[in-house]
Amino acid sequence: MQKVNWGILGLGKIADKVSVDILLAKQSNIYAVASRSEEKAKAFAEKFNAQKYFSSYEELVHCSDVDVVYVATPHVFHFEHAMMALKHGKHVLCEKPLGMNVKQVEALITEALKQQVFLMEGLWTRFVPATKKMLEWVDAGLIGEIISVKADFGFKAEYNPDGRLFNKNLGGGSLLDIGIYPAYLSLLLLGLPKEIKATARMTDTGVDSYFSALCEYENGAVATLESTTEADTPIEGYIYGTKGFIKMHSRFHHTEKLTLNIYNKSEEIIELPYKGEGYVHEIDEVNDCITGGKVESDLLPITTSKQLANLLDQIRMIINLNY
Repeated sequence: MQKVNWGILGLGKIADKVSVDILLAKQSNIYAVASRSEEKAKAFAEKFNAQKYFSSYEELVHCSDVDVVYVATPHVFHFEHAMMALKHGKHVLCEKPLGMNVKQVEALITEALKQQVFLMEGLWTRFVPATKKMLEWVDAGLIGEIISVKADFGFKAEYNPDGRLFNKNLGGGSLLDIGIYPAYLSLLLLGLPKEIKATARMTDTGVDSYFSALCEYENGAVATLESTTEADTPIEGYIYGTKGFIKMHSRFHHTEKLTLNIYNKSEEIIELPYKGEGYVHEIDEVNDCITGGKVESDLLPITTSKQLANLLDQIRMIINLNY
């Protein structure tokens, strides 16, 4: 079986978790890692048995033995680092959000198509077994026509104006960090809305600590979306239909438990564990696409990332969140 050589660009907490699962995936190898700190890069390489480590991101994308680059830097640097990797002919898995706005996402898509390399946004939600089962139930018509989607994501964060959650220069705010998950669920199930009403509370640093949106769709369905760094919330997803509803248990964006309720008839609760930290399924998809010669995933195509960026841009415009 062909091994895919991964390069990890940016070595924070998320890179650590994803790297664990890259090694668990069926055909992966962590070949090289890169940090602005040589000491950090060396320690990370030793932990994950990487053959090479670099103290600059440029060295990583120049490494001829790296097949795919996982971009795990803060939000505001995703475009710069993903573009750099693409221009050097590397396949790219970029942590969400793919860009800070739809213009950046479109530019990355254009470059990926020009280079004929694979590009995908790191939305692991799409690949966990429970999400796939939920979509099977929906597609089979078990809950009828969807009339409402509700999803929230909130946690109580310690206020640090210089930290990535609150620093505007690092792309801070709840919307792009965790609100993207409720937004993605609504997009996955209902597409783009015809109308959005939204509100937000802003921090002293000018980013949102709470946002809420009500989205209305052409077919009459609605989606209620929330995210916050002010409080711990249930982090659940509900899909209501004309025949029943599905509950995606906490934390819905990588849930291992679903409830299927058919109104006045039956209720079924199932457990669907994921492998490793939950990123294995996403990694397997990337590996399969690359070895299969694909430039995008059928499950998470680049057009979806463009639509998601468009949706987030619309919400940001309404709540006056500008970067």
